[in-house]
Amino acid sequence: MARTSSSLDPKVLDKLSGLALVARKVVEGFMSGHHRSPHRGSSVEFAQHRPYAAGDELRRIDWKVFGRSDRLVVKEYVEETTLRCHILLDASESMDYGSGDWTKFEYARWCVAALAHLVLSQRDTAGLLVFDEAHRQKVPPGNGAPQEAAILGTLEKAVPKGPTSIGRTLALLAPRLRRRGIVAIFSDFFDDLGPVMEGVRRLVFGGHEPILFQILDPMETRFDFDSFLRLEGLEATGIQRVDPKAIREAYLEEIGAHNRQLARAARSLSIDYVPVLTSTGPETVLSAYLSSRMARARGGRF
Repeated sequence: MARTSSSLDPKVLDKLSGLALVARKVVEGFMSGHHRSPHRGSSVEFAQHRPYAAGDELRRIDWKVFGRSDRLVVKEYVEETTLRCHILLDASESMDYGSGDWTKFEYARWCVAALAHLVLSQRDTAGLLVFDEAHRQKVPPGNGAPQEAAILGTLEKAVPKGPTSIGRTLALLAPRLRRRGIVAIFSDFFDDLGPVMEGVRRLVFGGHEPILFQILDPMETRFDFDSFLRLEGLEATGIQRVDPKAIREAYLEEIGAHNRQLARAARSLSIDYVPVLTSTGPETVLSAYLSSRMARARGGRF
């Protein structure tokens, strides 16, 4: 997604003190408002009539229609509901890579902070799960200023380490999410995609709307190193010294195939896959999020 002239430079964000300030700066200028839901409720916006059924509340009967047609019908309304956003942050060791002044994890943490700030500022509900191969830190869903403070505090303390197991994490999480909502996953997705997508599939079948934010460093997509590299396994043991020119073609083919497979799997489930480079402004991530929300609202999917 292309940046606009108003995009915030990550170099500027890097100089800001504290995630709370970063979140406010990234979110500033974005639209806010309530969310419409296809659920029927008792709000002020009329949706439709339906025939009266035994057990319906008498106060919901449209007596004017009854007086004109001698038919018992019930008023239904579009309910203004609270959006619930579950945010998952991959804190495995592979997220600790960065070719510039910040790592993928630092960048993802900015994005998560901004997304949480946006959701909570709209009086919606947000929760956070920081994971590697297991659940590490969790902030249960909530709203208000105390909730944002809890999320930002957890993000500040989080440190990338250890191997990852995205599929296992999602498999354990899916049955525990009782209320449906958006599940925003921030990760490089450097994992076996079979279990990953099986976990995502469980979320979809549970009525949730997963959004896959793949956070990558530009060098991971170009691999245009000039001199010999000392490669140290991030989630495995071993150090190797290699000529990047000798493996560049194979590497690009491998990571390209991996990312295409991830994109295809997301399309097959009709969910959003958002590739993000750490060289772009974090507000790009929020643009994708808002676009997804507006598309869902227009399509009546959530």
